[in-house]
Amino acid sequence: MALNCGIIGLTNSGKTTIFNCMSKTKAEITQYAFSTNKSNIGIVDVPDPRLDKLTELVPTRKVVPATVELVDIPGLTKGASQGEGIGNQFLADIRNSNALIHVVRCFDDENLPHVEGSVDPVRDIDLVEFELQVKDLELIERKLERQKKLLAVGDKSAKFNVDTLTRFKEKLENFESLRELEISDDELAVVRDLQLLTLKPVLYVCNVDEASATTGNAYSKRVEESVKDAEVLVIAGALEADIAELDDEEDRKAFLEDAGLSEPGVDKLIRAAYHLLNLRTFFTVGEKENRAWTIKNGYTAPQAAGVIHSDLERGFIRAEVIKYDDFVKYGSEAAVKEAGKFHVEGKNYVVEDGDLLNIRFNV
Repeated sequence: MALNCGIIGLTNSGKTTIFNCMSKTKAEITQYAFSTNKSNIGIVDVPDPRLDKLTELVPTRKVVPATVELVDIPGLTKGASQGEGIGNQFLADIRNSNALIHVVRCFDDENLPHVEGSVDPVRDIDLVEFELQVKDLELIERKLERQKKLLAVGDKSAKFNVDTLTRFKEKLENFESLRELEISDDELAVVRDLQLLTLKPVLYVCNVDEASATTGNAYSKRVEESVKDAEVLVIAGALEADIAELDDEEDRKAFLEDAGLSEPGVDKLIRAAYHLLNLRTFFTVGEKENRAWTIKNGYTAPQAAGVIHSDLERGFIRAEVIKYDDFVKYGSEAAVKEAGKFHVEGKNYVVEDGDLLNIRFNV
């Protein structure tokens, strides 16, 4: 899909600790601001219990999960939009991300100084958003000036562009992010080339102390109250790092039980990142391979077939579809057919998350 989630946050918020728990790429962790000047990229398997269940029912030689790309972007500080710290690179890397995971420090640690001198997650969120708003405002103003010049010489399309950009400019000048606006497709087309930072979907991760892993704490509750309708996850980064170090599955289960967790918090985060990117999964199963395939939400059956191979999309005839719940309930394709739950769909069928597909094609 060539989509990724950028992990952002202030220096010493625990971004890289959480990134390392998810990724096989182990990035360096330090206690010093601006100690790294490059982003870390990791391709992460998406934990999906459905694929495990399908493999119980259909033994296979190979199991291939869906993946998502995560980018651990260097920590931010006040003034990044003006180039402070490594701000210019930070903001450039965010522009290249399709969605954002904002890690917020929600723990006290006298050995790990906060870049702003105290722990205040709501202030930290506002600080990061302000830097993104300032950069967006700069980009909007530049394009607005160009469009005004076109309007002055009689360019008819420029009127709509000027009105749209002016509306966005006023929103940003009021210290509000553009994702809070209702925006039409036509308006979105005006600014698509700018890759605006505050238009990107975001979820918040409250990095809490170990004792707060299951319930959150006063800091995380303040975040939940302040970010309106955005998704908020509570994760204890240091605890997750300990879990990630355990190779033995039984040891991991025992550790999780002791911590009161049913699964690592980062597994929930990976799935949340996948959905934040508006991605969905369909499955193919067989003796050689059981695989989770990644598609964008809303893909038709031919488009989904094209993810497997371009020939399947080009020569698409039909898709044989079994719903995941039906397959689990009846246990096999033959039993699903016998129960009348087997579907044959054409080119207009929109693939649903969890569908099992068999593509018929002719090239």
